[in-house]
Amino acid sequence: MKLDSKIYIAGHRGLVGSALIRNLRIRGFDNFVTRTHAELDLISQAAVEAFFAAEKPDYVFLAAARVGGIHANNTYPAEFIRDNLAIQTNIIHAAYKNNVRRLLFLGSSCIYPKLAPQPMKEEYLLTGELEPTNRPYALAKIAGIEMCWSYNRQYKTQYLAVMPTNLYGPGDNYHPENSHVIPALIRRFHEAKLANAPSVSVWGSGTPRREFLYSEDMADACVYLMNLPDEQFVPLLGQDRNDGLPPLMNIGVGHDLTIRELAETVKDVVGYPGKLEFDPSKPDGTPRKLMDVGRLNAMGWTARTDMREGLARAYQDFTTGL
Repeated sequence: MKLDSKIYIAGHRGLVGSALIRNLRIRGFDNFVTRTHAELDLISQAAVEAFFAAEKPDYVFLAAARVGGIHANNTYPAEFIRDNLAIQTNIIHAAYKNNVRRLLFLGSSCIYPKLAPQPMKEEYLLTGELEPTNRPYALAKIAGIEMCWSYNRQYKTQYLAVMPTNLYGPGDNYHPENSHVIPALIRRFHEAKLANAPSVSVWGSGTPRREFLYSEDMADACVYLMNLPDEQFVPLLGQDRNDGLPPLMNIGVGHDLTIRELAETVKDVVGYPGKLEFDPSKPDGTPRKLMDVGRLNAMGWTARTDMREGLARAYQDFTTGL
């Protein structure tokens, strides 16, 4: 990308999109195209096509999506599959029609089978059953990956899908019911500290293992990939093959921890002095989700932010927004 390239970031106000803008600005990029949901309804095909025809972006980061934790996925499965399918279909096709040079589609580690071998390699996609609690969302994201691959093969487009592991950081969603595990824990421990509550209950047994990536590191990896020279970028796209390895790149830290260890760390960072309890009657989700990031590391990128340091920054962001 050139510093004056026109860059459209779909979902620029979310955790992922805002991190992308910050990273690009630090690197000297300033020609951004952004629209709020009120300004552009990405579920509307006509609105998306009119927007692309008018703006003609050079590069697209597709970070817009309906997202949420286990509770949200269980409660709103129809919205999760319908909205995500519509958003990504509209943007990917409009990008093709308007000659976007490169597109980066952001998915999620939940695309991999529930019982996939650990750590999860890119080629494990579609090799087993999905976790039922987030299957509608996962299927939508898998369709997005397949759509990128199909357009690359048929039209020689340059669309790459990246699968970040669980993210946290500035601009996260701290909704009491619809947030992911880290922002949910930050809010609950903070509120318990203010209320002098004797204990905090956490969903599940605490035994599942999860990998977490600071959002600023995720953005850095995305921009790194989008800036690769053609000789490194094009071979990732699967333009001339249909061999089981889609145009897909894992982004993560390469190590994980239990939910109990995570909760204890968040408890410590927040400074909550009470007791930590677990509710095994609530669902655990996938037993383990660790990404194999060997391909990305071999290309020259690794995550830099320590977990405790990242959690401290996230907590500061949360309290600043109160």
